[in-house]
Amino acid sequence: MTFIHREGYPTLIVIGICILIATVVGYLVHPPSLAIVLMFSLFIAFFFLQFFRNPSRRVAVRDVRMVYAPADGKVVAVEEAFEDEVLLENRLQVSIFMSPVNVHVNRSPIDGSVKYFKYHRGKYLVAWHPKSSTDNERTTILLENKQLKLVMRQIAGFLARRIVFYPKVGDSVEQGGEVGFIKFGSRVDLLLPLDAEVLVKPGDSVMAAETVIAKLGGD
Repeated sequence: MTFIHREGYPTLIVIGICILIATVVGYLVHPPSLAIVLMFSLFIAFFFLQFFRNPSRRVAVRDVRMVYAPADGKVVAVEEAFEDEVLLENRLQVSIFMSPVNVHVNRSPIDGSVKYFKYHRGKYLVAWHPKSSTDNERTTILLENKQLKLVMRQIAGFLARRIVFYPKVGDSVEQGGEVGFIKFGSRVDLLLPLDAEVLVKPGDSVMAAETVIAKLGGD
């Protein structure tokens, strides 16, 4: 079942008012153009409705050894990178680009708790730009359980202007549970231990809470 995400309500109300005004003005000023106004309005309404959709998701198997995708989108990078804010060590970075047509709800890749959170102001480079991870508006989150410390970054893209992360430091998160939202094109990075087995590659499409992107060591 799919619902409209609460982050979309203010935008959808504004869009609805604009459509109503445009329809009334079109009818009063030039009635023959009303059909064109209505068609354009329906297109705009459909775009925003699909953008703010919030499909019900639940992980098929909750497993401490598995790391699920935190976002819908396309994998744009799998590479070793130095995590210079929290852990201060080399990590395997998996980056997922979310286009405007993807679901933009972010979900927790693991069970655990929030140990660190920081919001960074920054630029709005396109989300696939190599420097977007360090230069763009973003959040940095450290999720931790007994098996794993995992850094997650929500990164604003060229169009994104609002990043939301709901849990506070000390809160527990559930694998596959909703933790945040990013409006319009954006990106989410996960920084995994170097010994993690990454199961995706650049170009792969993934779905939050459904695609396992990495597996930790152990049988």
